[in-house]
Amino acid sequence: MPRNPTVVRTVPALRRAVDTLRAKKATVALVPTMGALHDGHVSLVRLAKRRAKRVVVSIFVNPTQFAPTEDFGSYPRTWKTDVAKLAAEGVDLIWHPEVKAMYPDGFATRIVPEGPATAGLEDRFRPHFFGGVATVVGKLFTQVRPDVAIFGEKDFQQLRVVTQMAADLDLGVKVIGSKTVRERDGLAMSSRNVYLSPEERHAAPELHRVMKQTAGRLRAGEDTATAMADGAAAITRAGFVLDYLEVRHAASLAPIGSLKDGPMRMLVAARLGSTRLIDNIAV
Repeated sequence: MPRNPTVVRTVPALRRAVDTLRAKKATVALVPTMGALHDGHVSLVRLAKRRAKRVVVSIFVNPTQFAPTEDFGSYPRTWKTDVAKLAAEGVDLIWHPEVKAMYPDGFATRIVPEGPATAGLEDRFRPHFFGGVATVVGKLFTQVRPDVAIFGEKDFQQLRVVTQMAADLDLGVKVIGSKTVRERDGLAMSSRNVYLSPEERHAAPELHRVMKQTAGRLRAGEDTATAMADGAAAITRAGFVLDYLEVRHAASLAPIGSLKDGPMRMLVAARLGSTRLIDNIAV
């Protein structure tokens, strides 16, 4: 039977545990999560194990990145299953703080990211989101002091924001993106997929299918505006309420006109029933 990872819930205990992990100058990787772990998270842990000697996984449902209308209270929490999965992968340490350990009484400092955080994608629909993400990830980086941190590419704008923050603030962390893990039918794995009804789950892969089709048209040299408009219409016909379907520069997330303007990333966010799905692919 795999040995359960050490679990710590206070910053002093975390720092002692990380100091122990760093014995003999061992490198440390951090995988930040909000729990409800699936195979996509497991792939992040496996990449972390390839990039460092010791692996720390944080499990913290961060309230500052949820708006009052969003699903903080109902966000899936599967602690026992999460620990079992992390034990099976040989994770060394789980950082599982209470909200008050991360945001004690009197907490008054926040990180306000710009650049990729103000690209007009997720920030247009969730203006509170990246400030909450940047603040909690900044805290995680200073608490754990990892050599590398692993984030999934599914949340591509988040990956760009965190990468920019780590570089701009000289946090000494190398941020590494890990490829999106998908179900067999193409749906990107997400903790929120459990919200989908059977009918919605059947329809959900259409999002990825349309993106692939649209990307193929762009690579074939078709007019960008026409291909993207057709893709948006196809997503709407499939029953989604579309927030955005955009093609952007893969590094800066700036608007882009054609493949000649640099590497491209297609990003989408759409609602299916009450569930909001996001995805992205390289073009």
